[in-house]
Amino acid sequence: MNEADIVGRDDIEALLRDFYGRAFDDALLGPVFIDIAQMNLDEHLPVMCDFWETALFHAGLYRGNALAPHQVLHHQAQLTPRHFRRWLALWRATVHERHHGPKAELADLQATRIAAAMSRRITGQPLPHDGEDDPPEQSVVDVAHHTQRWHCDSWPSGPASRVGHSWVSEQR
Repeated sequence: MNEADIVGRDDIEALLRDFYGRAFDDALLGPVFIDIAQMNLDEHLPVMCDFWETALFHAGLYRGNALAPHQVLHHQAQLTPRHFRRWLALWRATVHERHHGPKAELADLQATRIAAAMSRRITGQPLPHDGEDDPPEQSVVDVAHHTQRWHCDSWPSGPASRVGHSWVSEQR
């Protein structure tokens, strides 16, 4: 664990790159991010940096509606509470491995609130209890066809999906 707290945008960007590397490689979340949302991290990362910089430091940079693109994605991927629990577990692990301090704790708390609200508003169900976030054998897409893994030096960069593109263009 790193003893340094999150102190600004550079820390947020590094945290997000690490997190998305894990999420893209995850059996449950990877297919949703890569195959369904076709997330272009180069376009998405500035929006997420704005979001987290606003959430942690009240920077006022993010003025979007985080729920709307996830509702669209839900219609494509049939998200479940397990998706949000897994997202939260990966986020917490990434934060706790990289940072320690009040802003890291706030990042954990905000993510917990976000995951619970998204799960409830999108699926109509609460998050599963801790320990129930292990990915199932198959997610909403056939993970056997999901063989390409993304690492920090090789982000998906193809054309953004409607969800990713509209989210980026509306927020920037």
